[in-house]
Order: sequence, then structure tokens, then C-alpha cells
Amino acid sequence: MRNLALAALVLFAAPASAEENLVSGLSQDVVQITSNYTGTDLTVFGAVEQPPAGGIGDIVVVVRGPQAMMTVRRKDRIAGIWINDARARLVLPSYYFIASTRPLDGIASHETLGRYELGLANLHADPEVSDGDPAPYVAALVRAEARKGLYRQSFGSVEMLSATLFRVHVPVPATVPRGSYNVEVYLFRDGAVISAQSTPLYVDQTGFERRLFDFAHGWPFFYGLSTVLMALFLGWASTLFFRKR
Repeated sequence: MRNLALAALVLFAAPASAEENLVSGLSQDVVQITSNYTGTDLTVFGAVEQPPAGGIGDIVVVVRGPQAMMTVRRKDRIAGIWINDARARLVLPSYYFIASTRPLDGIASHETLGRYELGLANLHADPEVSDGDPAPYVAALVRAEARKGLYRQSFGSVEMLSATLFRVHVPVPATVPRGSYNVEVYLFRDGAVISAQSTPLYVDQTGFERRLFDFAHGWPFFYGLSTVLMALFLGWASTLFFRKR
């Protein structure tokens, strides 16, 4: 629903207000993961062309990772023992970052924020399996991902470089999942979306790590066989070494 709303906005709303057009870009559109990768920052920048005399309004930047199936379990006390009992399997973004010029509740209504899934409290999950109401499971999963640094929200962090230019620094931690990301920039005025732009971002492995990943997923039997043979060889070599010592 959010993707359809964004597409409709880009196709129809933007031409209607062509005098106030939003343009944005990325400092890099590919993040390469290597063996010594410890995280990085990318920059989302942009401008509002021909803004009205009252200013450019509010800017909201969202980075969404590929959708992932996540399982959440609830611990219950049964016969004096805490065990995993109820569970839910949810489809949510594997990474989520949002930045804005000010707190979201001052930018738009709850209904508008929910329509575009802006803010951690407005993320919509597609439950595949849920033992009961999925809302508590979604809230628990959002808290867990936030502790890992994969879900972040930073209000008031959009830097205005001039009256029309803006910039946002987006953290890309070392634990970020690989895949295709989507960077969305929204221009709000009086609680409504005036313009929006979406840009793809790719996070992928490179070098030896990529070749090893392709081998493990393309030839799983031979990958498993090679790891067993390697373990046997290293065990034999270490035994021989220490026996000589």
C-alpha cells in the first residue's frame, strides 16, 4: 500500500505542483562489503526547486532494507519454568532509518504517517503466523532491531545547508543485511506530501567473500564437503605438528 501511494504521488501530485519540485541523490549508490568492513556512512542530499516565500516545508528521509521474514517468540512461565511459548512470523524491512527536520507528529497526522509507514511506530508487518494479536510481537521486534542498530530514527537531523539545500547522514552498520535498498525523500507542507522521490541503493559483498558466498549458495553439497575435508586436514596437521614438538 505504501509503495502504491508513493508511486501515485510521484506520477500525479508532482506535475500538479511542478513549480515546487524535489530533487535528491546519494553520495554512493553501491555499498561494497569486504572482510574488513566495519560500517560506513552515506549521504542523502537534495534541494527544493522554486520553493514558495514561506520556506520549503519539512523534509523526511527514509531508508528501507529488503523485506525479511522474522520470527518473534514470547516467553511464558509454565510449571515454574520460563520457556518459549507463543510465536509470530512477520515480514518487515531488514533495515530501517528515518530522519526528519522535526518530530513527525508535528509534520503530519497519524493517518498520513501510517499510510507511508513513516516512523518506527507506524511500521506495518505482514504476519504469516501469529499466536494472537500481532501488534505486541511487532513492537518487540522493532525494539530488538533498534538495539542492534538496524532500526533508527533521528528527528531534527536533516541539515539545511541553505534555504533550499538539505543533507542527511545515514549510518550503514557492519551488520547491515545484503540486498536492494530503497531511499525515499518526502517533502511535506501543511501536513500533506507535496513531492517525493525514490532512489535505489545496493549493499553487496565483493572480492573473496562474494565468491565464497556464491559457492556456498550455488553448490551447498560441495561447500559442506570441502569444509569437512578442511577440518579433517587441519586436525591432522595440528596433531602432526604437536607430535613433532
